[in-house]
Amino acid sequence: MKESFTILTNDPSFTAWGWAVLDNDANVIDCGCIKTAPEQKKRRIRTSDDRTRRTVEITQELLRLIRKYNIKYILTEAPHGSQNASAAVMIGITTGVITAISECLEIPLESYNEQDSKKCLLGKKAATKQETLDAIEKLYDVPFTGIAYRDEAIADAIAVYHVAIRLSQTLKMMKR
Repeated sequence: MKESFTILTNDPSFTAWGWAVLDNDANVIDCGCIKTAPEQKKRRIRTSDDRTRRTVEITQELLRLIRKYNIKYILTEAPHGSQNASAAVMIGITTGVITAISECLEIPLESYNEQDSKKCLLGKKAATKQETLDAIEKLYDVPFTGIAYRDEAIADAIAVYHVAIRLSQTLKMMKR
């Protein structure tokens, strides 16, 4: 009899971090989006302090999910490309958050790039957000809300899971 385990899969973003918790039978247990917004002007604080605040919000929510669902494995989309220095900083922060959580809690982590997820899900490396949403909706029972940024982030997180269950030797071994 195979042992049950839970996986946290992520579409990391500093603005709208999509996540989903799935069991080893590919059932979506829970999903959501961690939304943060810059508030340095409103709070009258430095940009660096505001980035720290947002990083803490993301980290606290991920830790809450890990504890609540007894997460045994973490998957993430590898952040890629940046159009400016600020975006590059945010890529570094999101990568650091998920890696630090994985290392500190000793939960294995695997990363997959966006093109691999799209190719595995849709048979092509580039796809629209709607194509990804439609494909995920056909394959998984996901409580989408109609809120575009949230549903897109969740669909991208589940697309990472979709590629991982096909390519990850570790997940294949854990499912036995």
